[in-house]
Amino acid sequence: MADEKTTTDSPNDVVQKLVHFEKIKPKPAELTGEINTPCISKNASFDWKVQLLADKDQLNHLGYPADGLIPNWKEVFLKKMDEMLNKYRSVRLFMDICVRCGACTDKCHNFLGTGDPYNMPVARAELMRKVYRRYFTWPGKLFGSKLVDGVDLTEEVLALWHTYYYQCTECRRCSVFCPYGIDTAEITMAAREILNSVGLVQKYLHEIVFKAQTIGNNLGMIPDAVVNALEFVQDDLQEELEIEDIRIPIDEEGAEVLFVTPSADFFASPHIESLYGYAKVFYQAGISWTMSTKASEGGNFGLFIHNYEHMKKINSRIWEAAKELKVKRVIGGECGHMWRVLSSYSNTMFGPFDHLDPKYPRPQHICEFTLDLLNRGALKIDKSANDDVVVTMHDSCQVARGMEMGGHPEGQYDIPRGVIKGVCNRFVDMPQETIKERTYCCGAGQGLLGDDMMPIRVKGAMPRMQAYSAVKKSDGVNFLALICAICKAQLSKMLPTYGFAMEEAGGVHQLVAKAIVLGAKEGV
Repeated sequence: MADEKTTTDSPNDVVQKLVHFEKIKPKPAELTGEINTPCISKNASFDWKVQLLADKDQLNHLGYPADGLIPNWKEVFLKKMDEMLNKYRSVRLFMDICVRCGACTDKCHNFLGTGDPYNMPVARAELMRKVYRRYFTWPGKLFGSKLVDGVDLTEEVLALWHTYYYQCTECRRCSVFCPYGIDTAEITMAAREILNSVGLVQKYLHEIVFKAQTIGNNLGMIPDAVVNALEFVQDDLQEELEIEDIRIPIDEEGAEVLFVTPSADFFASPHIESLYGYAKVFYQAGISWTMSTKASEGGNFGLFIHNYEHMKKINSRIWEAAKELKVKRVIGGECGHMWRVLSSYSNTMFGPFDHLDPKYPRPQHICEFTLDLLNRGALKIDKSANDDVVVTMHDSCQVARGMEMGGHPEGQYDIPRGVIKGVCNRFVDMPQETIKERTYCCGAGQGLLGDDMMPIRVKGAMPRMQAYSAVKKSDGVNFLALICAICKAQLSKMLPTYGFAMEEAGGVHQLVAKAIVLGAKEGV
């Protein structure tokens, strides 16, 4: 009798089973207006996986393995982790200084929504720290995992990384409460790039990075498609307003302003309503402006992974277009991660911007631009046009916990609210612990906007939905103002999921578009 052979799965097969995506229908929480810390529910969200990118051409272009988990994945994993620890000193610092005090445990919207302990920021970061203590400290190297509370690399550990580092939206709320200032988003970004290096590459996020680099637009819109979309908006504006000279200029050399905005603004609701608002503001102010087919997309998903080159390639188009079109200043539209990259990283990557007007040496946010016009009386506004809404504002994470706006501390909070109050009669803030620096994430940031992550999107939106429902009940709020394309896409989906009308979510400049009185120069 021949010997029976025992077949065993390869590491790639084991991991593919562990990270396999399955469509799961999520159930929203009951809205009470209160945000309560949940009971611990182990593995509550372990089955919620992101889809992996399988397109070999895209993977090769991005510089990642194209055939799934590589055979020598442990070696490459540790080599890439060593690179992250040495290249980004903050990551190594955050590995060493955490004392697991628990200050961050109940601050994550995804933990509050799921109860899964690995969605506690400290526990998610411990997934990396355990590997760090085992392989990158002398006690761990000499004596192994047990002595240092570490872990040996296994396929199961890899699956935990893949699962929970893609259930972090990098919103950085936990860092606000950390007594040591640990930025868990930095850890998440490093972990994602380590996963990429061994062949576990998320589909949604990296498809967008690929399109932005090769086509110039997150949605894969070629220049002709961009022109057609913007010409349609222009025609619609001219017909609606019966004003022939209101325009959406494209690739016009010598304009004062290069305006960059997320491509969702070109056609999708509630995004396009803000584009109408931008156009009306520029028209009424009499300031020449242009958009660019080369820099048709302001969003930069390269921020979401620790890959500086991807972020730099995407951002470069804006500054190349600014030089080619000979503009005097650059203004960004309503997009959170676009604004953070534009304002916080651009000067390091492509500055100094000595080719711009010295009066505008840094990129501006559209809310800065509009508020300045409002404060100077350069726009005529009919606030009563917005009397059908009682407005509140969701502070987008990448703006609120990114860089200041307008050159003064807390400008990122005060300036958008100043615009809203300048065009509306009724504004109410949500509870203080849910806004501004402490704002809750919409639940879909940093590459989690895909339909594959709908369960975590629904659960993670719970804190914001609770805070919104509270002011609906107390003050009759019926409009959630936003300055981020991802927040608009997420919350216009979550509002109906939680029983509200989709139309209750919209941009700040959607409100501006309703209130601005065009052609009225008298008294301005």
